[in-house]
Amino acid sequence: MNKLKSDVLRLQGLSVHRDRPILLNVDWTVQPGQHWALMGPNGGGKTTLLNVLLGYMTPADGVMELLGQTYGDADWREVRRPVGLVSSSLVQRLEPAETVLETVASGRSAMINFWGKMNRRDRVEAKALLRQVEAGGMESRRWGVLSQGERQRVLIARALMARPRLLILDEPCAGLDPAARGNFLAFL
Repeated sequence: MNKLKSDVLRLQGLSVHRDRPILLNVDWTVQPGQHWALMGPNGGGKTTLLNVLLGYMTPADGVMELLGQTYGDADWREVRRPVGLVSSSLVQRLEPAETVLETVASGRSAMINFWGKMNRRDRVEAKALLRQVEAGGMESRRWGVLSQGERQRVLIARALMARPRLLILDEPCAGLDPAARGNFLAFL
């Protein structure tokens, strides 16, 4: 098998600019089974990099391949379907009136805000995932009234709904109390 096709992620010379350069000439390869942690100061470009990986921002330059697909050659909406994301950047994008069950189910297709009709299989799986992240019984609550810790649990269930080949966690324990943080890390 070609090494390039076996990589989960490959960046070569990736650059991102918004009023100023944010990322310059980033080279990074992630192979199956590897675990990575991005660390750096606030404003250092970590969340920007994740947003570019998921196609929510466009790079200024470079090559990006995710799960064997090249950015620009593939429909990134389809490429990101098997990618689970837990990020505070989602919090502002989700409709406050959406139910917890809809929020979790939207993770199956990597859509922001659920639309359409939920099938029985997705409903059953979303409820099971909510129980796994200790948010069972919250299915009918609205996203806009959840506490920060409850939102993190729901986002974790949403990410797992995709049955991800790649799981991206951007500060996944933010807002979780010490017991919930320990449970999440053990679960992960």
